[in-house]
Amino acid sequence: MSLSFKNRIALHYMIATAIIMVVAFTVVYFVVEGTVYKNLDSDLSYEAKKHTKEMLIIGDSVKIRNKKEWEEREHRELQVNPVFIQILNKDGVFMDKSPNLKENVLRFNPSQNYGGHFNETLKDRAIRQVQIPIEEDGQVKGFILAAMSLESSKMVLKNLRYVLFISFLILLSGLYYISRYIAGRGIIPVGLITQTTNRISKNNLSERVPLPENKDELYDLSSGINGLLKRIESAMERERQFTSDASHELRTPLSTLRGTLEVLIRKPREQSEYEDKIRFSLSEIDRMTGIIEQLLVLARLDTEADTSNDYMISLPTLIDDSLSRQKKPISEKQLSIDFDNNISGECKVPKYYTKLILDNIIGNAVKYSNEKGKIQIKLFQLADKVVCKVVDNGIGIRKEDLDKLFNHFYRSDALNHKNITGNGLGLSIAQKAADAIHAEIEVDSTIHVGTTFTIAF
Repeated sequence: MSLSFKNRIALHYMIATAIIMVVAFTVVYFVVEGTVYKNLDSDLSYEAKKHTKEMLIIGDSVKIRNKKEWEEREHRELQVNPVFIQILNKDGVFMDKSPNLKENVLRFNPSQNYGGHFNETLKDRAIRQVQIPIEEDGQVKGFILAAMSLESSKMVLKNLRYVLFISFLILLSGLYYISRYIAGRGIIPVGLITQTTNRISKNNLSERVPLPENKDELYDLSSGINGLLKRIESAMERERQFTSDASHELRTPLSTLRGTLEVLIRKPREQSEYEDKIRFSLSEIDRMTGIIEQLLVLARLDTEADTSNDYMISLPTLIDDSLSRQKKPISEKQLSIDFDNNISGECKVPKYYTKLILDNIIGNAVKYSNEKGKIQIKLFQLADKVVCKVVDNGIGIRKEDLDKLFNHFYRSDALNHKNITGNGLGLSIAQKAADAIHAEIEVDSTIHVGTTFTIAF
């Protein structure tokens, strides 16, 4: 059975309420039934004990004293619920009975010798009966059986059952429609969320779900969807920017290659000129290869941020390895390296991600340092984190550009430093790698003074 969300809420609420109502109505019925029988049994016991005093015991025989007066009283008085009395001897043999029994007799139940109340029938009519021993000098001389009609009580209980059943059906029906209406009102915000999300496409990701007035679960749902839309919008914007920048960066070397080759085939040239142009073309191919490799690294970092399989290695060892890979440019620029390790214990970090961070940040320090400059690398403990600072005295970065440094393909003041190669992907890779291992990167710089990168692992 396929029901709408609104109808499912109403149905579940109705089922829960029906169970509660069944329990409540059952308790009410049995309380009323117990009260009816208790009052009836109380009257029966009273009448039986009262008439016990009117018994005449002669040897083993038990008779009703002043039976004629009893008959006259029955004729004079109209009894709404008459009491039937019957006398038996100690062996259960009939002795006497009240005039209102006429030709009928009450059945003796040997298992109820000591005053228990039970249901019986008299001329196919329900009665409530009790039998009490008649004693004299501590000996049982016989039994008095007292009975009252149970018809009116059964009718009351039957009517009660009927009223409770009809009330149950009416209340359930009304409850279903009321709960359905309330559920419909309660899920109006869900309808608004559905309408809004159906309207949202990649062309209008700026639209947001309206927030309900009450800060309840639906408010949290709407806020969560808005947060998701914001993240999707931001991711789409980054993807568009990334695609645009990547296309531009790859288009430039391709155009250069095409132009160079077209010039070469226009007329015969000297072998040296061919060699120069081929070497230049190979450098452009290397540049394109570097861009593609970095783009692949970025794509991998976006989809695979799993450090569980990454080999753990000592951080000072990784720094030494990174400096070794930068040995040639360091030597060419005659840079001095000051590595200050203040970590007493062993500091293990994920090899792959930390290598990406250090290679790009140390590589930038070498690339942007002035000739015969100095690079300081400081390693120390701060609270529960290990901090690595890379300080250079190079060209520096403008303050207004610091927030953009980690964007794809962004290079600060690139036109004024055409002699410094790069494509603006290194720090993006470093930031992605830091996010993968929950490290933090901060940068501070002063133009023409130098730059400091702080990495907290």
